[in-house]
Amino acid sequence: MINSKEKIIAHFYSGIKETKDFKIGIEHEKFLFDNNNNKRINYAKVKEMFKALLEFGWNPVLEKENIIGLNKEGKNITLEPGNQIELSGDKLNNIHEACAEAQDYLFELRQVTKKLDINIVSVGFDPISKLNEIPNNPKKRYEIMTKDMPLGGELSLDMMYRTCGTQINLDYSSEEDFRKKFKIINSIVPITIALFANSSIIEKKNSKYLSYRSKVWQNTSRAGLPKIFLEDLNFEKYAEFIINFPILFIKEGNNYISGKNYTFKDFMDGKISEIRNRVPNEDDLSTHLSTIFTENRLKKYIEIRSMDTCGWDCLCAGPAFNTGLLYGNLCEVYELISKWDKDKIINAYLEAPKKGFNTQLMGKDLLYWASYLINLSRKGLEIRDNLNKSRKNETIFLNHLQKIIDNKATNADHMISKFSKNEDLTILYDK
Repeated sequence: MINSKEKIIAHFYSGIKETKDFKIGIEHEKFLFDNNNNKRINYAKVKEMFKALLEFGWNPVLEKENIIGLNKEGKNITLEPGNQIELSGDKLNNIHEACAEAQDYLFELRQVTKKLDINIVSVGFDPISKLNEIPNNPKKRYEIMTKDMPLGGELSLDMMYRTCGTQINLDYSSEEDFRKKFKIINSIVPITIALFANSSIIEKKNSKYLSYRSKVWQNTSRAGLPKIFLEDLNFEKYAEFIINFPILFIKEGNNYISGKNYTFKDFMDGKISEIRNRVPNEDDLSTHLSTIFTENRLKKYIEIRSMDTCGWDCLCAGPAFNTGLLYGNLCEVYELISKWDKDKIINAYLEAPKKGFNTQLMGKDLLYWASYLINLSRKGLEIRDNLNKSRKNETIFLNHLQKIIDNKATNADHMISKFSKNEDLTILYDK
């Protein structure tokens, strides 16, 4: 039973790992369009695709009689609200392994999507569809989310149905290690938004944003960048934060019950009559932690969540960037960001989706800070010195980001440039 703050703190302590056992997990979402009509695929098409993927050794995940995902050897493919699909990768030792996993997945996905005449689109926001044009699916939790989420954020349904992101999961070796890593990743959110911006086109028009996905997440229920995350947060303070956070839903047997009238403290105090006043268990706590949609969050590992989805050529860049900073060069990076002003970080966070690299932070633009951090990350990856079969270390995965810095042009800038020439949306389809 999770009936005290101490039980939640113990949950976070149980995630501590020795440095030699640190892993890297990557999650990335993709949009899928029917090539016959350039519309998002419906659930019937999803079922066809999942059935075809079974031939590659994936196993079905069912909710009642409906297939809602697949799993295989530590990996999961999950179905998002608007039939986006997400690969939640295995916990791996280095970026070489993580990138190989993504390439294997891409090979399988391409075989199936080609056969079913489906196009993959790797951007942060659906560039084509209006919200009312997007099909849903029978996954039960999305019914409650669709109803309740707009109550706390005007763009919440856009988040659910029209965004795709890339997420990195990293470990911590102690409470102090968590404190430093969490402060770093939250302090650099504006830079992450600018560097990985890849969502400039919405409803076949230039949105005037470089990362419209980030704009949406800033106006989503249960999301954003809480100022407390820029402080020296320990397990106790994070536990207090989530205890007083509203519940999204409670899973009771095969049913989902809205939690919009309750905080997790109400749950812990046995004050929810709809579930006979029972108190939460470990699964309930895990559900609550995973339905707090802040830019970054803590489970038994740290989740980094501020990046737009990008193409397969840059998929490994974000994980490499963060791994170099947090696993390879933590102290130097922490020394840098610990001097930054919290209010200036928040201001940069709010401006970065539109201004990108032109956003100011601590007297410098974000292009300067992105370049500076890439160099610190490269140093960290060189210290890690994880080599592939060709004897190259993980710094090779920073090449895409270095080109962005050298050319002063993000994926979003390229998208706007290509689109403005002929307004041809087929340029957005993965080749």
